[in-house]
Amino acid sequence: MSDETGFVTVSRAPTPAAGERAVEICEHKGAGHPDTLTDGACEAAACALAREYQRVYGRILHFNVDKGLLVAGQSRPQFGGGQILRRMKLIVCGRAARPDAHFDVPAIVTDAVRQFLRGTVRRAGPFVDVVCEIGEGSADLKRVYGSSAVRANDTSFGVGYAPYSELERRVLALAEHIKAPSFRERFPAAGDDFKIMGLRVNDAFTFTVALALIDRYIGSAPHYLAVKEAMRADLSAPLGPACMLRMNALDDPQASSEAGLYLTVTGLSAEMGDDGQVGRGNRVNGLITPGRPMSLEAVAGKNPLSHVGKIYNVLAHDMARAICAAMPEVLEAQVQIVSAIGSPVDRPQALSIDLRIANDLTPAIAAQARSVALRRLAQLSGPAGTHNTSLAVA
Repeated sequence: MSDETGFVTVSRAPTPAAGERAVEICEHKGAGHPDTLTDGACEAAACALAREYQRVYGRILHFNVDKGLLVAGQSRPQFGGGQILRRMKLIVCGRAARPDAHFDVPAIVTDAVRQFLRGTVRRAGPFVDVVCEIGEGSADLKRVYGSSAVRANDTSFGVGYAPYSELERRVLALAEHIKAPSFRERFPAAGDDFKIMGLRVNDAFTFTVALALIDRYIGSAPHYLAVKEAMRADLSAPLGPACMLRMNALDDPQASSEAGLYLTVTGLSAEMGDDGQVGRGNRVNGLITPGRPMSLEAVAGKNPLSHVGKIYNVLAHDMARAICAAMPEVLEAQVQIVSAIGSPVDRPQALSIDLRIANDLTPAIAAQARSVALRRLAQLSGPAGTHNTSLAVA
């Protein structure tokens, strides 16, 4: 059954829930992963620009800094402490309005990215060069910000869902465990760069963790392997006996030197092994979920006032959570929102809601889900420059 009213459609979900399928995959990239760092740098730049436009001109002007690249450096890890041979390079690219010569976009962006790096990675900040490649935007896109209503500056879509599956909850819990100060105190060798791949086959859970180790805290290959095993045991304990956890699976268990071990100088793979790019990391809910509806939009760095590639992805998850919270009969909700460039942000082309419920989709259930979603959409309303961006920067 499908219930349509205006631009809102409420339907029964066409596929089994993610947790009910035989195979489920879920990934999380940690704070120091090259892709996450690039996302974070561009988002830090966007937040700084939005704040500065608001402070200087009383409203947010046109900008999008949602293109970025982290170029890996070169290093020589050694037990007890190695060397950085070539610095990493973080390039932030995009468009930003420069109303006058005093508004220094490169300085604002560079300062924001450096501050972000200092607050995110413990040892790598001094080894990253920040490059700002931001030009002026086109005249037609600038006009979007000159009207009385907040208008979408792209034709795009956002998707979201709720609640998380058991696998998704476990991946996020494992990520919080790795990031926790207590884990870092027990294992100072743990770097900021990590990735978790979660796999469920029927009722069996497997987690593969890649975690960079910092060479200054490791004295030898046997010491590395002992520390890794202690970390693996620590991470495995809360998962329970039905779960298997692999860690740094590429390591050579017979290694006698630094070669063949995931050993780094800074705790980041980007010091030599891997580059990063905006949009390849976690979605707005902190997960990469190929079995779920997903947008390939890079949310990081987009303008929080009018870029639906950011706003609608956050809003879709928020709507799905709100529907599930308000309606106990809804087992799962999936939301898709589509914009049209130049149209008001709070008036999408379509808002599609798929519900998974135990019984029939009645008109009353559809009407309640529609009402919850429209209340969340109404929060986007507001005059230009005062648009509610709290959802977009969550």
